[in-house]
Amino acid sequence: MIEQRLDCLGEACPVPLIKAKKKLSNMKSGEVLIIKVDHSCAMNNIPEWANKEGYHVNIKEVDLGLWEIYLIKTK
Repeated sequence: MIEQRLDCLGEACPVPLIKAKKKLSNMKSGEVLIIKVDHSCAMNNIPEWANKEGYHVNIKEVDLGLWEIYLIKTK
């Protein structure tokens, strides 16, 4: 499985979501995008959008206030 990473540390909404959308548009079905965020709004907005789009979502809190959002592109 091919993984790509997106570092959005220090970036407030909606920048992480915009970057995630752009990155996913260049990825193939089955690939994984791992987005590192440290703003709770991005941790909520990105998974909400991804679920609506039909992507598989998994969230890991890797440290206090630091999350990795795993998105599997399904289309």
